[in-house]
Parts: sequence; C-alpha cells; structure tokens
Amino acid sequence: MSFPSDIEIAQQATIKPIKEIAKKIDIHEDDLEFYGKYKAKLPLSLQKEKPNGKLILVSAMSPTKYGEGKTTMSIGLVDGLNYIGKNAVAVLREPSLGPVFGLKGGAAGGGYAQVIPMEDINLHFTGDFSAIEKANNLLSAVIDNNLQNPKYSLHIDPKSIAWKRVMDMNDRTLRQIIIGVGAKGNGAMREDGFNITPASEIMAILCLSKNLEDLKFRLGNIYIGKTLDGKAIFSRDLKVVGAMAALLKDAIKPNLVQTLEGNPAILHGGPFASIAQGTNTVIATKTGLSLSDYVVTEAGFGADLGAEKFFHIKCAQSDLKPDAVVLVATIRALKHHAGLTADEFKAENVQSIEKGFCNLEKHIENIQKFGINPIVCINAFPEDYHSEYEKLIELCASKGVKALVSTAFAEGGKGSALLAETVISTIETASNNYHTLYSPENSITEKIEIVAKEIYGASNVNYTNKAQTQLNMINELGFNQFSVCMAKTPMSFSDDEKKIGRPTDFTITIREFEISSGAGFIVPLLGDVMRMPGLPAIPNAERIDIDNEGKIYGLS
Repeated sequence: MSFPSDIEIAQQATIKPIKEIAKKIDIHEDDLEFYGKYKAKLPLSLQKEKPNGKLILVSAMSPTKYGEGKTTMSIGLVDGLNYIGKNAVAVLREPSLGPVFGLKGGAAGGGYAQVIPMEDINLHFTGDFSAIEKANNLLSAVIDNNLQNPKYSLHIDPKSIAWKRVMDMNDRTLRQIIIGVGAKGNGAMREDGFNITPASEIMAILCLSKNLEDLKFRLGNIYIGKTLDGKAIFSRDLKVVGAMAALLKDAIKPNLVQTLEGNPAILHGGPFASIAQGTNTVIATKTGLSLSDYVVTEAGFGADLGAEKFFHIKCAQSDLKPDAVVLVATIRALKHHAGLTADEFKAENVQSIEKGFCNLEKHIENIQKFGINPIVCINAFPEDYHSEYEKLIELCASKGVKALVSTAFAEGGKGSALLAETVISTIETASNNYHTLYSPENSITEKIEIVAKEIYGASNVNYTNKAQTQLNMINELGFNQFSVCMAKTPMSFSDDEKKIGRPTDFTITIREFEISSGAGFIVPLLGDVMRMPGLPAIPNAERIDIDNEGKIYGLS
C-alpha cells in the first residue's frame, strides 16, 4: 500500500475551529479576525517587546532538488514538543505561488507533519502577498507618473531608478522589460523589470517592522534613485508612504492556523533565503514568544543562507537571539554531496555518508562560529539504512554534536518526541554564547568578505565593474552601516551550483547590487542568481487541478 500524498493526508484530517486553537495559547475569541472558520489574523497587541519564550531555529545542510524537509521537521518538532507536554508554537513563513506552481509544489510541511488548511495556505491564504505586491507596484506607478508630470516632477533621472515591479509568479520573461513613460505619448522609454514578490523590499520591510509606525518609517526610507543633478530620492519624497501603509494594514497582522495535531501555528511573511532574508516576520516571532514557552521557526534553504541572515539581519534588528539551533539532514542529501546519482541513493552505502558529511560538517562548524552547538535532525526516509544512520550519528559526535532520527513525516509528534526532548535538554543545560560575525561598523566589503570566507569557505571575492560602480554609490549614500543579504544559489557554498560537497579554494563574484535601505540591508547578487526565478521545463502547475466539487488535487 502506497503512502498517501500530502494533500490527501491534509484533506482527511479533522480540522478544528480556529477559536479552539487560539484558546490553547490564551487568545480570546474577541481578539481574532476570522478568515473563515479555520484561519484568523492576530492583533499586534499580543506581542511583547521582551517576551519570555525560548526561540528554536531550524535550518539545514545545503539542499538538493529532492527536498530535505526542513518545514516538515519544524512542524514535527512543534508537535513533538506538545506531545511531551510542552507549550510550543510553530512560527513559519507563508508559501509563495512561484514555487507552488513551479518546481517545489506546496510549502506547508509534509506527511503527518503539516499545517492546515493546506490548500488555503498554499493558494492566496489571507491575501498578504497580494497586499505586498500592490503596495510595491503602487510605488512603481507613482514613480513613472512623476516622470511624466512636469508640474510636480522631482526631476528623477530615469536611468537611476532602482525600484522594480513585482509579481508572485515565476516568469523569467519579466526580468528585463522596456516601458513607455513619455507624457502624452511622446515615446520616451526606460528599462525596468520584475522581481518575484518574496524578493520585494516591501516583503523585507514587513518582515522586519515592529509595528505600523516602524513600517511607515521603513517604507519612507526606500531608495528610489537620483535626480538629474545627483540628489538621492526616497519614497517619502513621492508622498505615497501613507497609501502604501494603508494597503498593508491587514498584511502586517500575523495569521493563526494549526498543525495536523491541532497545535498552534503562526504564518507570516515569506521572503526566500536565496534572494532575500529568508525568515518570517519579527512581529510573528515575538507574538509566538509572548504566547508560548517555545517557538520553533525556520530559516530558508541551507544554514549558509537562511541561518546566516537570521542571525545578521533579523536578530540584529530585533534584539532576538536563538536558544537552540536544529540542522536538518537527510541520507540522500549526504549521498548527493558525495557525488552519487539519484539511481544510486537506494543502495546501502556507508562510505558515501562519510564522504558527503563534508557538507553538513561545514554547516555545523558555521553554527558553532556563532556560539551555538547545533543539534542534527535526520529526516527519515523508507530507503535509509540503520548502518547509514549510525555512521552519521558517529560523524556528528566527532564534531561534538548530538544527532538523532526523526520520523515526524510518518508519525507526526510521536516521531519527533526524542528530538523535542533533546532540544529541551540542550536549552536547559548547554552553554549559549551567541554572537554575530560582523557588526554595523564593518564596511560593506568587509561584511561580504566575512560571510564569503567564514561561512562559504571562499578564498577570494571579485566584483564586476558594474558592482564596483554601485558599491561606490552605496558608500556615497551613507549605507555602509547596513547588513548584507547575499543572493546566491542555495545548492552550493559557492556561487556555482555544480560545486557540491564542501568546495575549497574558490572565488565568488559579485555581479551587481540592489539597495534595500528601508529594510536596512544591501543585496549583493552572486553568480547568475536571479531575483525573478523561471519555471522548470515541467512546472508543478501541470499537476494541479480542481474537480466539480471544489476539491483540489496535485498540491504537495
């Protein structure tokens, strides 16, 4: 008998009214803004400035196209913590339609460790992404309107405009476009382009804002470009900040849903870690920490991207700090980083675990550099062998790290009970000397070098002529104190996805920069990574359908 699909499991689950889930964390029904019976918005008043909960970050080794199940393990850990009698909440990102219809499919966990209602969460949810998209594109429309309105013109240099439109879909043809901006059809044109919505600076700002006041302040600090005489222009100069904030009045509120086992889950924000900061909102995290004893959150892709940005961007801007870090690993990912093909994964091969461990080993070392000793969670698959688990546990022990197997995918919270107990024990007994690797006083180039050399293992950093020119402008604008949000392939420590394992003696190339002054970071684009992804040859959209009764198929 075959294992049911994720959507089959989700559709067969007994889902509770959201007001019952809210009761578990002492939220009164009057504080809920209902989106149907099973979803609700939470008021900002529920978050405390200095909450007492413990923060558990889930990250992973470098991902493969087969999926390592980081979200699944995060949800499983929350269910596991509740299974052993703890009060725990999942605080996760919202899925983007790009991956849903592209390569990955759904992003609400998997097997018996999911958040529900799965279809709603993956498709539009409460409209947060749409609001972010509209606020972003309103600013684009106002910029172009100013260009063709002589009476109110700011005299923006069209060639300097750094702001792009966004759409929550993978569409490579929109990366570079030509638009007409001439008054009364005089034919003036300029170059423009689209990013995917998770890469919008509005998304980044929403995820880092403390409240509406902070949101408006950050929206006003968005860098637009320069005037014809070289003066910097920000969105506040266009007098559109209030309208943008009005579009985001509901999107700033976190969303409450539930796991398959009826435990609370807060989903809010959804930047990718490869091209943005890769973590959910500060508001959602602090809300979870204010309502529960333990919050499990995740940072996208491998720890070289999501965890690094979690520490250097989210924590640095919000006074948060992790109490424990879990690194997700799979046997098949280790075999991939050992150079095996998918056809070779099912054969028992202890030697490949030893060879592929180099990738996980580097991630372990990186987390240790931040002053935390991680726990390795091995996501179990049916084709794994116990001898392979034993070898991996032994290798982790040689690095002073505890590793254990989670069967949350097949068994839910019960399958993650041991992981939950280990995490609690680590929080209660292990020393935590958390610190960042750079400070605001470091220059942008110093920050890039620290991440590239300490986290990626690169030997050198090169800058294209375009990147060097932009870097000079960043320094002139006084943005040197900002963090760096590296945009690179998640498949390798390098900027070349073909360099698997633990590459050494390599150079990364900064192709160009994007400025996110409202979010407080600079985005260096490495290699050929794009902030508007493309669809695969056979997109997941071809597998998704809905029947005459309204039942959806094909989400996974």
